[in-house]
Amino acid sequence: MVFDGILKTAVIFCSATILAVAAETGLSENGENSWNIETLSTPPHLVTGGDVFLAVTIPDDTDPEPVTVRLNGADVTDSLRFSREERRFSGLVSGLVSGENSLKVYGSPDSKTPGAALLLENHPVTGPILSGPHQDPFVCQTEQFKLPDGSTLGPAIDDDCSIEPRVDYVYFSDPQQRFKPLDSINQLPDDIATTETTTGLTVPFIVRLETRTINRGVYQSTVLHDPTREQQPTPFSPPRAWNKRLIAIHGFGCPRGWYRQGEAQGVNPLDAERLGEGYALFTNTLNHPTNSCNPVLAGETTMMGKEHFIETMGVPDFTVSIGSSGGAYTSLQIADAFPGLIDGVLIGSTFPDALSIALSAMDAHLLAHYFLDNNSGDFSESQIVAVSGFKNARAWYDLALQAARTDPVSGREVSIPKSHFLRGYQSGWWAEGMPDDIRYSLQENPDGARATIFDTAKNIYGTDPDTGFAKRPFDNTGVQYGLNALNQGIITVAQFLDLNASIGGFDNNANFVAERSIADSDTLKRTYQSGISLSGGGGLADIPVIDLSHLYDEDELYHYQWFHFAARERMKNLNGHTDNHVMWRGGGAAREHPQVGGEPSPELLAMTEVIDRKSWQTLIAWVARYKEDTGTDPQLDKVLRHKPDAARDGCFTKALTPQFIAEQQTFSREADSQCNTLWPSWSFVRREAGGPLDANTLKCRLKPLSRSDYRVDFTASQWRQLEAIFPEGVCDWSKPGIGQQPVVPWLSHGPAVLK
Repeated sequence: MVFDGILKTAVIFCSATILAVAAETGLSENGENSWNIETLSTPPHLVTGGDVFLAVTIPDDTDPEPVTVRLNGADVTDSLRFSREERRFSGLVSGLVSGENSLKVYGSPDSKTPGAALLLENHPVTGPILSGPHQDPFVCQTEQFKLPDGSTLGPAIDDDCSIEPRVDYVYFSDPQQRFKPLDSINQLPDDIATTETTTGLTVPFIVRLETRTINRGVYQSTVLHDPTREQQPTPFSPPRAWNKRLIAIHGFGCPRGWYRQGEAQGVNPLDAERLGEGYALFTNTLNHPTNSCNPVLAGETTMMGKEHFIETMGVPDFTVSIGSSGGAYTSLQIADAFPGLIDGVLIGSTFPDALSIALSAMDAHLLAHYFLDNNSGDFSESQIVAVSGFKNARAWYDLALQAARTDPVSGREVSIPKSHFLRGYQSGWWAEGMPDDIRYSLQENPDGARATIFDTAKNIYGTDPDTGFAKRPFDNTGVQYGLNALNQGIITVAQFLDLNASIGGFDNNANFVAERSIADSDTLKRTYQSGISLSGGGGLADIPVIDLSHLYDEDELYHYQWFHFAARERMKNLNGHTDNHVMWRGGGAAREHPQVGGEPSPELLAMTEVIDRKSWQTLIAWVARYKEDTGTDPQLDKVLRHKPDAARDGCFTKALTPQFIAEQQTFSREADSQCNTLWPSWSFVRREAGGPLDANTLKCRLKPLSRSDYRVDFTASQWRQLEAIFPEGVCDWSKPGIGQQPVVPWLSHGPAVLK
């Protein structure tokens, strides 16, 4: 079964209430040797585009010849092929109507009683399915989207930004070492290279590139296919050089990822190395967070893209997801919230989610406002850095600048010094070419679209009925900023009191206000249940995850090591272990890293080559082994049983001949291990306020003030001040947060419901 476990149960979001609903499995009640229908391309209630790849299993004693399969009463048996070895029919069934469809299998054309039945729910290929109502406004960008020959997709043919599907071919030029358009599908060019796949097949290096629109984004898939010798692919005759392995690729970023289709993919699906090995790849412009910073929409889009790929090429042996930075958190969130969709994850420059960047940046921004615009406590720079938790002020500033993604007011000026890499505080940031008349302005267009990470996902967070703005899960009630610095004797009681009395919060337009911010319980519940705040206990509980540093820089550019450990800690907290998670540390500073325009050193290039090569080999070996295990043990048992020796924690030395140091990776700035000596990790604002490493307690539970929590003495007057600052108490970090709960797998925000 492709989607392990999700045919058994599904969950529906309805009026902010989660309902567990048993799904029809299409299984008769006669035991294991019985009739059964299962969808292979997507769950039965999430079918799109009017067709579905499925299988019908019949009992051993049943003659397959008269078996009849009917869709809404019409005979569709001819769409299926029978395998005597598997005792099942399989094939692509088309002609589904919008909404409910009934699929039934009978022992003969004259039979009145079906052996099994399955209810299918068909949705438009334009969506939505699970992500709630379509975002509006939404700007089509097909006219800017370029193909390998330099042409564009041209104007959209409808209001859903659709194009006519197309297939193009490119080939890899041996002398030029790059892809070029294939001029003719009837003959091979003279300069074509050959490639050897992982299965040992040597073929001309020709790639089939399919482009179409799915879920209003531009979908593309690539795979080796020689049109001069092979017929067009089908699930029963896939490209012969395809190794039956599929890669979901994700882009990067987040700011500007709103209200648009996307004029380019985040990562080019023409990956010569992977394609040459026989892998197939797929992506969508909505899988690039710089186009769409909404992980639920990205997950829905990935689901639909994989469905289409299966219906075109057949069922892959496994699917892995890869991504860096924004692509890392997208890979994690989709794998976690949509169990069974992804079988393994390889990520680098990792964050748990975009929300973690935003919320930690909001804390840092509040500190910046206090220290740079006020500093009535007369803090020194070393004290400021201690309160922030970061290595230095620049590191803190660079994260604080990321609060701009929560600010809808374009052009706001702040006191944070500009960064070497960042353009400053880019509030209300829009992609180039987006229409001015759709943009929010408090005075000129108060009903306009708001360029924030919250408003682009208002279906998930919920909407404030008074303003129409997205609700926000930021809450700092009871947070004691600088608590660790106080207890370490770095700041005084007077400074601690002044900071916490003055820190304030934000309103829904990201203006500083004197009161602290309060998140409502419904927003918190939605945030956790949807996985928009990474849980770690859904699909990530039983698939391999390999996490790489890639960008290692604790001085600037906000891709800090604590984010890696926060993601891992969430898996540990939910699952009780991290045995299926491997962390390899070692990377380049921003100023020498090619991903951000730096000039790489020879040592960095050597280390990166080794890490990238070995991590890919390790992940693929791991996933292939556990997926080949057809036993009945739980999937986690298989994953751990088939874990390769190379899949162990460690770090690499930065050298022309990098060495791997095998040791458990821990979060520390101290030289308390070989890897922490080479690659130390600094902290963050809320952890220095006593919070947990997982950074997933969005709103803490409160406890009464107690003198035993402090390693310093308060005078009677100072204690009264503290009581006035925290009249309801302070954060009790030993308890789960308000509304904190695991992700609800396959959660729907509409319109899909399970019948």
